Amino acid sequence: MGSKREAKMKQQWFDEARFGMFVHFGLYSAAARHEWVQNYERLTDDEYRPYFDHFDPDRFDAKALARRAKATGMGYVVLTTKHHDGFALWDSAFTDFNSVTACGRDLVRECVDALREEGIKVGFYHSVIDWHHPDFTVDWNHPRRDDENAHELNKGRDMARYRAYLHGQLRELLTGYGEIDYLFFDFTYPESKDGWDGKGPDDWDAQTLLALCRELQPDMLVNDRLGIPADFVTPEQYQPTAPIVKDGVALTWEACQTLNGSWGYHRDNADQKSATLLAKMLADSVSMGGNMLLNIGPDGRGAIVPRDAHVLDELGEWMQLHRGAIVGAGHAPFVPPREGVYTMRGDRLYLHLFSWPMGFAHLPQLAGRVAYARLLNDGSWLKTSVTDPDQQADLMTPAGEEEGTLTVHLPIQRPDVLIPVVELTLVDA
Repeated sequence: MGSKREAKMKQQWFDEARFGMFVHFGLYSAAARHEWVQNYERLTDDEYRPYFDHFDPDRFDAKALARRAKATGMGYVVLTTKHHDGFALWDSAFTDFNSVTACGRDLVRECVDALREEGIKVGFYHSVIDWHHPDFTVDWNHPRRDDENAHELNKGRDMARYRAYLHGQLRELLTGYGEIDYLFFDFTYPESKDGWDGKGPDDWDAQTLLALCRELQPDMLVNDRLGIPADFVTPEQYQPTAPIVKDGVALTWEACQTLNGSWGYHRDNADQKSATLLAKMLADSVSMGGNMLLNIGPDGRGAIVPRDAHVLDELGEWMQLHRGAIVGAGHAPFVPPREGVYTMRGDRLYLHLFSWPMGFAHLPQLAGRVAYARLLNDGSWLKTSVTDPDQQADLMTPAGEEEGTLTVHLPIQRPDVLIPVVELTLVDA
């Protein structure tokens, strides 16, 4: 029982925050055609090298990024310390393939300091994959997998040496930057494919890695992508349709989502999600007891691109008015109407109206349980009523709702916000 209580206390800030920012930035940002560009285009180290030689993040402003996250209503930020290409954004003693060698800046340090200054929780993303390291064996994800005689490339490569490197870099990160709140490992792929083996927990020595996390940062939350259970699970690029439960126990989870399908900056990608869609995804996640980690990919100079800044501005405006329906809120034990979803915080039940009904929202189970109803965006009172379920409808009177249904009377004009939210104060919460 004690360990369960301790785990719950450790993740309290995470359950409270509900909304975080993912930041994918690295050499691939200058390539500007997806963070997997080295893999997709089968680039050798020499072909990838120009992005290192010309890495110049002169517009990467960690303080502005932290302020932006805070203004958007986000409680934590997760920075890519190293992606699959092996490029480290800190002054790693284990490799010269890092940002200090490339441009003279420890970008991890800059971000950690800026986030702490704004009171935002600090998260690291760290890939257990490393296509640059000479001992990382070629597999079905490796850029060199289609080389002529590719299997010969693994002669002399030693994953034991790579594991020592991986563990050493993690120790650097977890001892060099003070208290870290969150760690997102990425990722494990044990299945075989196209004549190649994958890589599973043993390839990383996952149990030892997780134990190292617990030793060095005992209060840090760790995700599930080492291939072994940890603190939370991470559905990616899809929305769950119900709370995530395993063996009857509700899991802590976070949906990680992109603005346009790419994590790193992809100049020509036009699949930008609207702010309205993203607000719905956020509310939907919280309604099922989950978080949403929304990614931005700064451009090759480190700036947040205008299209992303515009969406974040819109989300920030919505969060400023509707923060109480997201931050500190979670799953509600009521069936929502067809027009939207519920979130709940204490004695406040929030109805997020994904579609705007004509005149009325009919809420099952809530008759006699609501003391006050209002639109959250402007605080305006909303009339409520309960209809006798046996009453017959006439020309202009709604009827026929099941017993226990509360009807909320809405204005015809939909509020001019991404998602209108009705706040209901419960009398017996």
